[in-house]
Amino acid sequence: MVRFFNTLGGAVEPFVPIDPGRVKMYTCGPTVYDFPHIGNWRAYVFEDLLKRFLVFSGFRVTHVMNITDVDDKTIRGARTLGVPLRDYTLKYIEGFFRDSRTLNLSPADHYPRATEHIPEMVGLIETLLAKDFAYRKDGSVYFSIAKFPGYGRLSKIRLEDLRPGQRSEADEYEKESVHDFALWKGAKEGEPSWETSLGPGRPGWHIECSAMSSKYLGPTFDIHCGGVDNIFPHHENEIAQSEAANGVKFVNYWLHCHHLVVDGEKMSKSKGNVYTLAELEARGADPLDLRYLLLASHYRKMLNFTFDALTQAATARRRLLDFLYELDHVALEAEPNPETPRLIAAARSGFAAGLEDDLNISESLAALFTFVKNVNVLLADGKIPRADAGAVSAFVRSLDEVLAILPPTAGTAPGVRAREGADADGPASPRAGQGLPEDLAARIGDREKARAEKDYALADRIREELAAQGIVIEDTKDGVRWKRARAAKP
Repeated sequence: MVRFFNTLGGAVEPFVPIDPGRVKMYTCGPTVYDFPHIGNWRAYVFEDLLKRFLVFSGFRVTHVMNITDVDDKTIRGARTLGVPLRDYTLKYIEGFFRDSRTLNLSPADHYPRATEHIPEMVGLIETLLAKDFAYRKDGSVYFSIAKFPGYGRLSKIRLEDLRPGQRSEADEYEKESVHDFALWKGAKEGEPSWETSLGPGRPGWHIECSAMSSKYLGPTFDIHCGGVDNIFPHHENEIAQSEAANGVKFVNYWLHCHHLVVDGEKMSKSKGNVYTLAELEARGADPLDLRYLLLASHYRKMLNFTFDALTQAATARRRLLDFLYELDHVALEAEPNPETPRLIAAARSGFAAGLEDDLNISESLAALFTFVKNVNVLLADGKIPRADAGAVSAFVRSLDEVLAILPPTAGTAPGVRAREGADADGPASPRAGQGLPEDLAARIGDREKARAEKDYALADRIREELAAQGIVIEDTKDGVRWKRARAAKP
């Protein structure tokens, strides 16, 4: 039985989805004011492990990851550079998807952007006004926490600590600053604004996720993920506004991963210990070593990133690569060894049991490496014939559908790294659509038409739609190229 620690109840609970065999999952995606750092990727890799394990366990997963492209930070960044908000956020959106592919994140089914869902947010705010959970003040609309008795259940904030009537325009604030929060912010000079029935303005951060999750997953869904820093105020406010508006429970299971620190210290630009994926690659790091490091510790424990730990992660991955290389070069022709299927069955059981226990990845990895050790003994004794070697190799690669730490050509000689994003279909096509099914080739053509007509929002949506189907689009000086992504849609 699959069990998860539910932040809402503060205990490990059996996982029972709303619809048997199906899981609806929402994960807080990037706020695109900068490139994600390794602390952000710790959360995204945890969520990817969760999703891949659910698929491995036989569930059909609908995954929504939002993109926050309008908030205090994105507006401040665009204003500092003197560029339109969309132009400012676009490079960070593209960088996020590029790094996601590099780290083998399985694509979400939907990547809704806040700026493209203003009508849904306005509708939700109008419902809250009609139900008297919200009020207008100086052109803005605020949620009244005093009107929602359940406020504080997730973050364990006591109702007597609340200070109703005090308002804040800020998207983020400290726990001791609990107060009514902005659903809609009245228009200000120098900020993007939308003309709506609420008046001119823009949405607050919290309402964005409530509106987008309900659109794609319904008013109640199974799992909501994020980092522990999202618990308050963001997720607490999501619960309040969603349940006040819809009158039903918002989310059944809340899963939060702990912080990542660097050399035992909180990440800070002033300390020079904030690393992006690109910066680690520039130092010679393999992104999949980073992925292994990020997922190899339990998600509810603080992770201490060090370069020594990254080296250890590389060593662990190298053991698997070397193991697969040896298996792919077994020449022994003999009868199958009856010990092989028993070892596979035990490893599969141990691997699954670990992840079923609130994603106890340490137990799962221990089962995998114990299996590698036992098979290596048989290999050394000449007791693994070619047929068994193929079965063992296929089994390890089946587990990698969950871990996603091996390159697509994991059986090549040690030290050979596969081209990012490539698969058995070969290199990227030099011509848009060449070699693709007719419907996908047509969508690439639709994207080119949208770009020519400067409909960049549509072009971006088509790019994401293709990415969700495992097709990566690259705009080069020689034209549009495509390649198949490493991680296919479940």
